[in-house]
Amino acid sequence: MDLNCDMGESYGAYQMGADQEVMPHITSANIACGWHAGDPMVMDQTIQLAVSHQVNIGAHPGYPDLMGFGRRPMHLSPLEIRNYIIYQLGALQAFCAVHHTRVSHVKPHGSLYLKAVESVEIARSIAEGIVRVNPQIAFIALAGEKGRLMAKVGKEFGLRVIYEAFPDRAYTPDGNLAPRSMEGAVKHDPAEIAERALMMAEEGRIVDTKGQAIEIQAETLCLHGDTAQAGSLAKTIRQSLEKAGIRVKPAMEQQG
Repeated sequence: MDLNCDMGESYGAYQMGADQEVMPHITSANIACGWHAGDPMVMDQTIQLAVSHQVNIGAHPGYPDLMGFGRRPMHLSPLEIRNYIIYQLGALQAFCAVHHTRVSHVKPHGSLYLKAVESVEIARSIAEGIVRVNPQIAFIALAGEKGRLMAKVGKEFGLRVIYEAFPDRAYTPDGNLAPRSMEGAVKHDPAEIAERALMMAEEGRIVDTKGQAIEIQAETLCLHGDTAQAGSLAKTIRQSLEKAGIRVKPAMEQQG
């Protein structure tokens, strides 16, 4: 099982997340590309940190929405979305070249990710942007029934699709992430989150907001770096998985 985290989301004078504390415990880092968060200095520093811990590097592109942290919907044309992916991925790829490493995957951020789950057009624009830059880069899609459309589009473009689940987020009965406005949408108890991560990894399922089990076959589990005590949480989850005999390694090293 891969453990990934959204990182490099600080910018200018604003500090977001706990990258230094989280990085030693994960296997993949999704690095913000400067539009919903991040800036050139932070991108450079986060890549160096990932390289020092032998963590796979992914691009985390979002809407050009710094004020809303990329979590507000935007009405953009397919061409705009495609070129925004190319622009952000290209920026991160350039910094990776400087540090003699590479981008292994793309995980859309925030509202762009959630729209890609629902919209064939948006999913295609993202996938096309990835392919135009490098078809060897993997595409992270939501695991479970709800993410089937997103995954199908990625495969149609010939991309390696990596299925992702979120132990620190609540799931609705249809398999989507509960809106952040819903009470309990974001989990904070380390023991509960570790238990959910273990259920996802061992059983391929999770309990939804109605108390029913739904299927979640995932290759990577996402931890949010801006969660309180993110470093200790990442450590707890990794220890829980390894104690259960689950090997924690990058998704790109797993069989596709």
